[in-house]
Amino acid sequence: MANRRKSNRSKEKDSNWQERVIQIRRVSKVVKGGKKLSFRAIVVVGNEKGQVGVGVGKASDVIGAVRKGVADAKKQLIDVPLTKTSSIPHPSRGRAVGAKVIMRPAAPGTGVIAGGAVRTVLELAGVKNVLAKQLGSNNPLNNARAAINSLDSLRTFSEVAQERDIPLEQIYA
Repeated sequence: MANRRKSNRSKEKDSNWQERVIQIRRVSKVVKGGKKLSFRAIVVVGNEKGQVGVGVGKASDVIGAVRKGVADAKKQLIDVPLTKTSSIPHPSRGRAVGAKVIMRPAAPGTGVIAGGAVRTVLELAGVKNVLAKQLGSNNPLNNARAAINSLDSLRTFSEVAQERDIPLEQIYA
């Protein structure tokens, strides 16, 4: 049992996860004795090889909130299909509450053209060439979740061919 735990920890350290804090906000709860202050941290975790997740953590101190956010983000990891040019395979749209995100693949050398939380999510996912636009809300948490929703809806050509029960060459034709 102890060996299994150690191997999981070493595996987690070997796969170099990057974490970026999108927002830290001081929030308060009104209780009988007055206001109880705590911190909310929105964190994006990714390995720049096609895996990314967004998490939220709340604690009475900033460091604890960030730690909880990282743990939450690692629980909600998604796999992003990347092309040879480190772009996305096809245009996609994502939604989360009032935020909408549109993403389009771009030619090599274009870079990540996106703003705010969406840019952070795309960079940590390993996407190098993409055009993205945020519509609606400018809330960082909702925009990050909309970007995750958009990336989660991406499918590769081989997945589409398998779903349609046709050979891969027929999709390209």
